Amino acid sequence: MAEVQDGHYDSTSQSTDSLRVEPIYESFLCPLTKQVMRDPVTIDSGVTFEREAILKWLNECLSSGRRLVCPVTKKELSSTDLNPSIALRNTIDEWMNRNEAAKLDVAHKSLTSDSTESDILQALQYVDEICQRSRSSRQVVRRDGLISMIAELLKNSSTKVRQKALETLRSIAKDDDDNKVEIAAGDNIRTIVKFLNHGQTQEKEKAVSLLYELSENKALSERIGSVSGAILILVGLSSSKVENLLIVDRAEKTLENLESCEKNVRQMAENGRLQPLLRLLLEGSPDMQLSMAAYLGELVLSNDVKVLVAQTAGSTLVNIMKNGNREAREAALKALNQISSYDASAKILIEAGILPPLITDLFTVGSNQLPMRLKEVSANILANVVASGARFESIPLDHNRQTLVSEDIVHNLLHLISNTGPAIECKLLQVLVGLTDSSTSVQNIVDAIKSSGAIVSLIQFVEAPQREVRMNSIKLLNNISPYMGQELADAFRGNFSQLSSLVRVIADNNGVSEEQAAAAGLVADLPMRDSVLTRRLLQDGAFATIISKVIRIRQGEIRGGRFVNPFLEGLVRIVSRITFVLDDNPDIIDVAREYNLTALFTDLLQMNGLDTVQIVSATALEKLSYQSKHLTKGEFLSLGGEGSGEVGCLLG
Repeated sequence: MAEVQDGHYDSTSQSTDSLRVEPIYESFLCPLTKQVMRDPVTIDSGVTFEREAILKWLNECLSSGRRLVCPVTKKELSSTDLNPSIALRNTIDEWMNRNEAAKLDVAHKSLTSDSTESDILQALQYVDEICQRSRSSRQVVRRDGLISMIAELLKNSSTKVRQKALETLRSIAKDDDDNKVEIAAGDNIRTIVKFLNHGQTQEKEKAVSLLYELSENKALSERIGSVSGAILILVGLSSSKVENLLIVDRAEKTLENLESCEKNVRQMAENGRLQPLLRLLLEGSPDMQLSMAAYLGELVLSNDVKVLVAQTAGSTLVNIMKNGNREAREAALKALNQISSYDASAKILIEAGILPPLITDLFTVGSNQLPMRLKEVSANILANVVASGARFESIPLDHNRQTLVSEDIVHNLLHLISNTGPAIECKLLQVLVGLTDSSTSVQNIVDAIKSSGAIVSLIQFVEAPQREVRMNSIKLLNNISPYMGQELADAFRGNFSQLSSLVRVIADNNGVSEEQAAAAGLVADLPMRDSVLTRRLLQDGAFATIISKVIRIRQGEIRGGRFVNPFLEGLVRIVSRITFVLDDNPDIIDVAREYNLTALFTDLLQMNGLDTVQIVSATALEKLSYQSKHLTKGEFLSLGGEGSGEVGCLLG
């Protein structure tokens, strides 16, 4: 056969001519492509071509209406039959194998010695070409021990060498699991991942493409995910607005492959890619649903993500809570507890039907009841849901159309509050606080409390050692005090220590808290003319403490916080109690004189923006004016007189 000294058997042959032990023979080349044939076929003219090339020629002749002729002889063809040239193909294969063996040997030497950059790149180029030929060629590369040598080049100081090594490893890995496993040996995956974070754009492209190829092997998916930061980096790349489209696409596809491993799905969820977890929660086996629900309950979710989860999986989680086994219900409850902590997502859960099973879980007793630790979770979810501010009087819980504010339901809540531990007590008190915060449902709760006679037991919680229990009980009592002032007064008269506890809360000097504002509002709502309670407050030193706080707020010593104004309003109303019991009470008159209430209320009357404080002060001054002869030795300070200008001195 005639040799072809300068033939081009492929697009990269010039770079590897020096490695060839045998020249290319002219009969190996396709007349159309000028490249070595892989699938030679002979046509009617007796000339042999690459199958793909001659098919293209014939199709072009047919589509253009030209005569079917041989592209070499130009003779018209009587047939379009393509006859495989098996003998020639075998000869070419043998020739290529002989050359590849020689070239691999030279490449092996170039990769093991202190070769120049150009020699290393030439060797990598040839290995890359061989691997693209066939799977068997890739196996030869592995058996020849080249994989570990090429992987070592990922640490080479030359950017070009590193990039070519990544590219070559990808060719070696293609469709060959054994090669993938060997590439992933040792610390190689970690090295590849580093390119994603610190490499140049081309290095990133080649590294993420190699990682994608490796991730096609399910066993390697877990190993890739176990590399610290790998999933976080991939999630960032897949959603990047600045990386090129190839990097974004390969990162996304790699993540899709990594989803085959449950541990990876969990990591993705931790790093903000929640859809794989939700998909498994919706479509997975019961065991997988349990696992994903349990993990969802452990995650710290942003509010936006809580809404997404509620929209996507809220109904599924509610269904698991209703119908799953004990373990599944526990997992669902913990996930729902997390999701319900944001108002918008809590409202979605209401639409998903969360209320009926929650109430059932809380009220069920006997062998089917939940353990107390899970009832605590249910109570917390209910508190979260109620805090969303939905109109619970219109949401039915059962076929009897009972709602969360129905008398029987509230009675059961009150019964639970009195017969469980502090954790559940706290959350159910919080539920009642939420329901009484609403002007549309507060009267229902008040009526149920009255009919149950629970006011005495509710008041006991103001002495609870647990701060959250105490605070929620005070907030609840404050909410119902405008409707149950007399019932509350009767209950406090039965145990003055509870009233004293409220005074201690008010007297606390650590800023102004919501609890203090609620306590002040509660005491302020007790019947003003109840002299027994007023004297008890006097005995406890309440008025001295409260007047001191009023003055300090007025002088700016107590500042800030959204509870300062309601706290001040409550304090002023409490102080004004004195003016309701002045008649025929010389000792009370002495108190009014001692604390110079006339000056105090005159000053408070001038506070702009606090209508309640001004109205209460004006009413108190009017009542004080009836006792002016007892309060001052000289002329009484009239509202419009010169005395009003001296208040600053009196208070200072």
